This record gives sequence, C-alpha cells and structure tokens, in this order.
Amino acid sequence: MEEDMRKALEIVRRFRDEEDGAAMIEYTVLLGIITVGVIATVVIIGGYLENQWTALQNALTGAGWS
Repeated sequence: MEEDMRKALEIVRRFRDEEDGAAMIEYTVLLGIITVGVIATVVIIGGYLENQWTALQNALTGAGWS
C-alpha cells in the first residue's frame, strides 16, 4: 500500500514539474472559475425569472384572468 502511494506521489510530482502539466492545471483552474460564474448567473437569473412569472400570474389573477 505504501509503495502504491509513493508511485502516485512520484507521478504527481513529475506531472507538476512538466510544462504541459502546469498548463493543464491553469486551464483546469480557469474552467472551474468559469463554471462557478455560469452556475451563479443561472441561479440569479432563475430567481429573477421566477419572481417575474409570479408577479405576472398575480397580476393576471387580480385582473380576472384565472
């Protein structure tokens, strides 16, 4: 088990030291930031649209459109 852990750590170290590995890590971080931004935008817009539809429904119900 300890030998497997050493092998895994060695692979991670080599990957970290290579330029391709560093670039991939940078792209992964960038992708994570973009993903968080998209999710936040969808949540915010979803809440806004839900409020707008509720207001429209209340306005139509109040005007006798039920």
